Amino acid sequence: MVHHLPPATDGGFARWLAGRAGDLLLDLRASFEDPAALRANGDKLSHELIVAELARWRPADAVLSEEGVDDPARLSADRVWIVDPLDGTREYGEEGRADWAVHIALWAAGRLAVGAVGLPAQHIVLGTDAPPPYPPIPGTSEDRIRLATSRSRPPAFLAGLAEELAADLVPMGSAGAKVAAVIDGTVDAYVHAGGQYEWDSAAPVAVATATGMHASRIDGTTLEYNQPDPRLPDLVVCRKALAPRLLAALARLAG
Repeated sequence: MVHHLPPATDGGFARWLAGRAGDLLLDLRASFEDPAALRANGDKLSHELIVAELARWRPADAVLSEEGVDDPARLSADRVWIVDPLDGTREYGEEGRADWAVHIALWAAGRLAVGAVGLPAQHIVLGTDAPPPYPPIPGTSEDRIRLATSRSRPPAFLAGLAEELAADLVPMGSAGAKVAAVIDGTVDAYVHAGGQYEWDSAAPVAVATATGMHASRIDGTTLEYNQPDPRLPDLVVCRKALAPRLLAALARLAG
């Protein structure tokens, strides 16, 4: 595929870069038969492409990547790109699965400024430069809440949360795919606790909040990025109207 020069705006650039990495990952997926080699090469080559394009087009900015070495100088930088070159590596290596993603986010002036989530196998890039519309509200009050959950590492409390809310659990792959499912209305919420980092949620949260969704820690506090420790272990993304009920249920379970 021929790639034109990237847009000048940060939001357009993030979308362009997510698309570039996604195309690379699709090409790799078509050429590898060994899943382990595919996963390793996908992580490595997508990271190399992203950091090379950032060095070319945004040379003054810092980078925090899952696949890179953390540079403490980012803590004093005004602009930091927080990227996950391949979110959902497990799913990427499974033939036919589409729930894996590329995350590109920019933290600037103390907040998430832009973000893009590429879903290459779905031929979709969601971005803050043109946020998706808010999804339709479920048809009736009897519709059960649908909670996206990890396929491999669902938090232990989720079964109790589902019972508390009379909700259905919907297993999915990457964090980006789960948040995208909230954004398009496939599910109503994504709740996670344990085992995540800033690059897992920065781009998805940027797009979700631009769409009008609620995003916070599971105790309702603000998500903070570009912190000294990049671990950000828990997350809630959901419809705005559902947030009070969901956070109250989480508080009861914590109590």
